[in-house]
Amino acid sequence: MEQLGINVPGLVAQIINFLLLLVILRAVAYKPILKMLDQRAAKIKESMENAEAIKKQLARAQEEYAAQIDQARKEGQAIVGQANQMAERIRQEAQVQARQEAESFLAKAEAQIERDKRQAIAELRKEVAELAILAAGKVVRKSLDDKAHYAIIQEVLSESDKLSSN
Repeated sequence: MEQLGINVPGLVAQIINFLLLLVILRAVAYKPILKMLDQRAAKIKESMENAEAIKKQLARAQEEYAAQIDQARKEGQAIVGQANQMAERIRQEAQVQARQEAESFLAKAEAQIERDKRQAIAELRKEVAELAILAAGKVVRKSLDDKAHYAIIQEVLSESDKLSSN
């Protein structure tokens, strides 16, 4: 082989050196680099799994949030409905109370009118009786006693009642 220009002991020494270098590099550099790359791949995979879990949690949280918003909206509508019902009931109660107060006022007014009417009739009867006594006294030209006056008054009043009722 020396004729080809190859130095066999140098070639063997270089092959041994190359193999030794390969073994040293594999032990010192290749295994730690592979280990580091495996660790990095594991971290990336774990991060991706964490990100996926976070996405799922976020989706669940958004669904829960939407459900809570819907529930709150329904509760709000129920509260508004109850408030409207309560307002309607209060309005109706106020109308009933106002109607009762008006009827009570009218009843009192009618009672007062009736009392005033009776009082006016009593005063009118008294005046008519006095006029009748005065007229009778002038016609008769004599003075009657109290019993006779009372009997005449009652007779005149009963006749005036008959006239007023027709």
